[in-house]
Amino acid sequence: MITIEKLTEKAISLLKNLIETQSFSSEEEQTAALIEAWFIEFKIPFQRTKNNVWATNKYFDDSKPTLLLNSHHDTVKPNSAYTNDPFKAFVEDGKLYGLGSNDAGGCLVSLIATFTNFYAQENLKYNLVIVASAEEESSGPNGLNSMLSIIPHVDVAIVGEPTLMNLAVAEKGLVVFDAVVKGTPSHAAHPNNNNSIYNAIEVLQWFKDFKFEKTSNALGDVKMTVTQINAGKQHNVVPAHVDLVVDVRVNDAYSNQEIADILQEQSPCTEIKPRSLRLNSSSISTDHDLVKAGIIMGRETYGSPTLSDQSVLTCQSLKLGPGDSTRSHSANEFIYVSEIEEGIQIYIELLNRVII
Repeated sequence: MITIEKLTEKAISLLKNLIETQSFSSEEEQTAALIEAWFIEFKIPFQRTKNNVWATNKYFDDSKPTLLLNSHHDTVKPNSAYTNDPFKAFVEDGKLYGLGSNDAGGCLVSLIATFTNFYAQENLKYNLVIVASAEEESSGPNGLNSMLSIIPHVDVAIVGEPTLMNLAVAEKGLVVFDAVVKGTPSHAAHPNNNNSIYNAIEVLQWFKDFKFEKTSNALGDVKMTVTQINAGKQHNVVPAHVDLVVDVRVNDAYSNQEIADILQEQSPCTEIKPRSLRLNSSSISTDHDLVKAGIIMGRETYGSPTLSDQSVLTCQSLKLGPGDSTRSHSANEFIYVSEIEEGIQIYIELLNRVII
């Protein structure tokens, strides 16, 4: 049986190969092949659906609940401020540098190693299914969301994203709204008491001041931010409308539909429409065995403001992984090698406490 130390060594080697292989969202063919090669090496049967690679444990039993282990192998495009080669994996001062090292390559290889550790064990309390998914960064149609009707039914999930191996027991959802403030178009030289740009002042103030009533113990308040504004094409023409984009981070006290209903009923915009309602908030009960085991191990709990593939799951889910979210999408992205080593150890200990 392969040791955890050897699994860790191979996981770090896999991460280096993933870093050096371009895998922007929807372009993950080559990194999917690298992940396939891992399963081939360890003689683990797997399936590939587009660029999603997945497998189940050897003694999968339909009568048992199923735990999903998931992280993604796509990346954003490199930040323009990079001074390193983003596709060159190298270690300096204990830091493994490269695009996708922290988000979420370290999590992915740690979960793959963890799954491999448990793959052939008998009499587990939970089935295991692992999905190395695509298109997470773009919330695309061919990522984890497309796999939920293909893989076995999932009862609970661990989603690998950088959390410093603390327990993100809830995650905010996201709804992006397109809003319109209308007025009367005219020549700038003539009187106009219905200037759409001036009308937008009151609307912007409304968005700045509005508070959603329900708060969350884990996630706090709903956060609403106007992030884009566009109006006018010529200096001497009062535009007919001002277009706004509104970013709403939804706590677990509201559904996305409820947020949309509130804004459509109460906002002073002429029009306001959600682009999508599918990126929901998510959470796991603090009484769940995964959370209780993590707390016993000394891991802290918190609510995460950032979005992940948890948003497409309807089951309870826990966000947990090595690395630090503040490094994600940054220039000269890195993860500490020690974080990967610790991540694999903690994942395995956590599952030992829950599924053995």
